[in-house]
Amino acid sequence: MIWWCCSGICRALALLALLFPLQERSCWGLNPSSGDLEKSPHSDPDPWDVPHRNRRSWVWNQFFVLEEYTGNEPLYVGKLHSDVDKGDGKVKYVLSGEGATSIFTIDENTGDIHATKRLDREAQAYYTLQAQAVDRLTNLPVEPRSEFVVKVQDINDNEPKFPDGPYLAGVPEMSPLGTMVVQVVATDADDPTYGNSARVVYSIEHGHPYFSVEPKTGVIRTALPNMDRETRDQYVLVIQAKDMVGQMGGLSGTTSVTVTLTDVNDNPPRFAHKNYQYTVLESLLVQSVVARIKAVDADIGSNAEMDYRIMDGDGPGMFNITTDEDTQDGVIMLLKPLDFETKSSFSLRIEATNRNIDSNFLNLGPFSDTTSVKVTVEDVNEPPVFSTPLSKMVVSEDAKVGTSIGRVSAHDPDNSNSPIRYSIDRNTDLERFFNVDALSGVISTAKPLDREANSVHNLTIFAIESHDPTQIGKGITLITVQDINDNAPVFAIDYETLLCENAIPGQVIQTISAVDKDEPLSGHRFYFALAGPAAGNLNFTLRDNKDNTASILTKRGGFRRREQPVYRLPVLIVDSGSPALSSTNTLSVRVCDCDSDGVALSCGAVAYTATGLSTGALLAILGCIITLLVMVLLIVTMRRRRKEPLILEEERDIRENIVRYDDEGGGEEDTEAFDMVTLRNLNVIRDPNVRRDVTPDTPTFFHYPSASRPSYKSLPDNVVFREFIWERLKDADVDPSAPPYDSLQTYAFEGSGSVAESLSSLESLSTDSDQNYDYLSNWGPRFKKLADLYGNSDSTTVLS
Repeated sequence: MIWWCCSGICRALALLALLFPLQERSCWGLNPSSGDLEKSPHSDPDPWDVPHRNRRSWVWNQFFVLEEYTGNEPLYVGKLHSDVDKGDGKVKYVLSGEGATSIFTIDENTGDIHATKRLDREAQAYYTLQAQAVDRLTNLPVEPRSEFVVKVQDINDNEPKFPDGPYLAGVPEMSPLGTMVVQVVATDADDPTYGNSARVVYSIEHGHPYFSVEPKTGVIRTALPNMDRETRDQYVLVIQAKDMVGQMGGLSGTTSVTVTLTDVNDNPPRFAHKNYQYTVLESLLVQSVVARIKAVDADIGSNAEMDYRIMDGDGPGMFNITTDEDTQDGVIMLLKPLDFETKSSFSLRIEATNRNIDSNFLNLGPFSDTTSVKVTVEDVNEPPVFSTPLSKMVVSEDAKVGTSIGRVSAHDPDNSNSPIRYSIDRNTDLERFFNVDALSGVISTAKPLDREANSVHNLTIFAIESHDPTQIGKGITLITVQDINDNAPVFAIDYETLLCENAIPGQVIQTISAVDKDEPLSGHRFYFALAGPAAGNLNFTLRDNKDNTASILTKRGGFRRREQPVYRLPVLIVDSGSPALSSTNTLSVRVCDCDSDGVALSCGAVAYTATGLSTGALLAILGCIITLLVMVLLIVTMRRRRKEPLILEEERDIRENIVRYDDEGGGEEDTEAFDMVTLRNLNVIRDPNVRRDVTPDTPTFFHYPSASRPSYKSLPDNVVFREFIWERLKDADVDPSAPPYDSLQTYAFEGSGSVAESLSSLESLSTDSDQNYDYLSNWGPRFKKLADLYGNSDSTTVLS
């Protein structure tokens, strides 16, 4: 029988079995013919305790089972057998562990092990199981439990895969042959320790002849030298990985590799043309763009950046060229004004050079190019130009109106040489102090000048072409007004001079200074003195300090407020101008009561009182006076509120009565509330005690003798109401109880001035009409009143 043990422990035990005599077998054996495992004795691992080791009946071993078995019957794995089993059926085999009963089964009688399911090594490579022989009747173990491993044997059932694919890679253009691009890696899930299932080789399926791949490492390299990005910048490769070392029947997988050629500076800039021509107007402003040129570079990014420069040309300093960083254009800028009459064209030679040159490709150079640019200036009608853009003139402050100050001059820069007319921009001379001669440009005064009001006049002069008035040139003229001595000096401030009663003779009580609006070139020099009668006064004197200040001193002491609280000193101030001007200024000196330190306590006149009152007493008296005044005002206000109203109740009854007519014809009841005849008959007898019944002695608009004054009835209609209103106005004026406002009464009188004359029935009583109103008596009782008024001619005697 052949004993077989795969583990290192079993081999060690086999070695020990040769050294020590054994009485019985204790290791499982594998019969090559039948595959049975037989029990044989073995030694304990500890060599120093051999005589006392525990006897074991079996040890673990390994079984192999092929993965992905596709048969219909369970796959036989192996057989377990114990030397305790005599074949009489008393021993039962039990299997436990990973996959026991679910994947692996054991015949409890024979110990045969089968796999009931399809196994996948990539899912689980081995299973650890425990086997034990037990007594069938008592289920007690007859042998100790032992472990063994069922290892799944690999087959080539997984193709290689690229976990990092697809790949993106880049390589500089113009790279030499064999330059590494990228390395691809494929993995195979099969067992790398068993056979060639996991041994992969690489090949390129798409990408020839530009690239190659190393079969074993997967490194991709360039297969052609000097590949040009400008010709083709991207390649897509297909790489295959095949297991079984690439032999027939092996499985394979592919991935794509996108290779981009990165740019290098291998192309110089080139101008599309050797000559460029541009035309600009001579009125083009400085710092404006004249033209844009571009040199083409097939490279990209920083390799296409370039610098431009003007190598040579006429008109130095007229132009400059810079690089537009966004477009890499050369921008030609104007640095100086153009003048067609002076120079009508310019020729420039411009160079474009790569900014970043690669020394590896100098042999492809030079990396620069040149071109010629011609700039033609086009003539435009320009405005007049002043010979001096800024003119400065001086005029005396006392210059007479019409005095010439200076002259401005301008000319037409064009070949037409148009005549020029001059004018002043009145926005710069709002008060029109100056005029300019339209033809000669002579500036003269138009008003008297005052340097103290405005010392400098900033004028804008217009120069206008006669042939084209739209062409206007502008010039600045600064006119400075020279000062003359036309202002007298005065006190610098309003001085408040305080004099203590205890002042001593010769004491300085005030230092004064002066100011003058004039500004002489040599500076101010003022002279001070007491003016007129004050020069010999006995109280004060003045001392000129010779520094444009003067001091006021006392001549005596013993000043008293009771005698004179204020002294007024006339001070004469003279300047040093030519002619000299002077002014007399009054200095007020107030006599004050001062403390011992000379600090004024109270100033001004003192009231003559027998006894002095304290401040508290004065405040108390003032408070009493204010209280009395408030009480008097309250009493007067209350009395005014108790006055009787202006309009009496009986007067309100007559004046404010409203007559309402609800029917068309009127009737007897309509006139009972108010007798309209009373309004016209004003000559009734009135009670002299009532204001409205007193006929005022007021002159009328028509002057009649008092003895022959006619009644109101005989007056014209419009005069009747005027006299009536005048009478009422007089009544209100002479009424002592009338309030201080007018009482307005409204009377609905159309007047005789209307074309239709009056429509009021009031006027019908005195109107001489030929119309017969007798038919009113036939209209019934409702028109009886109207019939009596108009139908009967004798009714007019009622109001006589």
